[in-house]
Amino acid sequence: MTPLLEVTGLHRRFVLPKPGLAQWRAPAPVLHAVDDVSLSVAAGETVGLVGESGCGKSTLARVLARLLDPTEGSIRLNGEEIGSIPAARFGRDATRRAAIQMVFQDAEGSINPRHTAAEAIARPLRQLKGLSGEALRARVTEAATLCGLPTALLSRFPHQLSGGQKARVGIARAIATEPALLVLDEPTSALDVSVQVVILDLLKSLQARMGAAYLFVSHDLNVVRLLCDRVLVMYLGKVMEEGPAEAVFAAPAHPYTRALVGAVSTPGMKRPKRVHLTGEPRSPIDPDPKACRFHGRCPIGTELCARRAPPVHSLPGGRRVACHFPTLPETPANASLEGAPAA
Repeated sequence: MTPLLEVTGLHRRFVLPKPGLAQWRAPAPVLHAVDDVSLSVAAGETVGLVGESGCGKSTLARVLARLLDPTEGSIRLNGEEIGSIPAARFGRDATRRAAIQMVFQDAEGSINPRHTAAEAIARPLRQLKGLSGEALRARVTEAATLCGLPTALLSRFPHQLSGGQKARVGIARAIATEPALLVLDEPTSALDVSVQVVILDLLKSLQARMGAAYLFVSHDLNVVRLLCDRVLVMYLGKVMEEGPAEAVFAAPAHPYTRALVGAVSTPGMKRPKRVHLTGEPRSPIDPDPKACRFHGRCPIGTELCARRAPPVHSLPGGRRVACHFPTLPETPANASLEGAPAA
């Protein structure tokens, strides 16, 4: 079965200004925001993307939503290569743009303050679906109703709406074109906890109704565990671990994932032993391609991690982990890993 979204060897690099006149002969430094990421999302599936601030989650989300161009790599939607289409041209392609929509972290900042809620929802329908008149008004009302936004609020401007109402406007705008893939960049992070629960329930009900696939970016591991089918853990532009959400959270294979999961208390679930990280993160600017990105903070790292990038191990149950010493069940294969540190 062909995945809805298939990403292979994706990179996004940013060339930075040179540090000073004395360095004018030196090459410009390059920030590796997304580095050799491969993933897939099936139709109707929810894939979570987690990691600490600065790991490249939002950059990856914007590249996949085709708001940023990849530096290299392949992005295929329904088997069609879309990564080679410049973002500006992709935005003018009504059919392709309507198929991928995004819900932004800052609901207020992503809505034009001069537009009413109705106009915010109507704009993509007008531009991408060619709707107007009564058909446009009917579709705006339908999208707002699906998102629990009273029609009486459609004439209000963003400053007249609460945080939860603005979030509903952003979601209604995104689902109005009936996308196949919805990219959600921390859609509840700026909301009160009670409102977060309501919005998450809304997203689940919308997916059940529409069948859209979700790429869900979040810092909240408990939300990802409950909402997502699979999860990817990123660190400094790299995917450290990937697999079914329940399996990854129940038995993390990568030391960084263990540190993340161990720091979160989940009611009714045994928490892995707390992993205390020391040292400072490596710089994503011109990183050493031969070293593990997590080396220097990793509690089980060895000299091998400093001189050789970790391989990607395929684990049972559709899991993958990029580590020289993944935590595995007791098997003969595990004992044979090169340079494995003593237990």
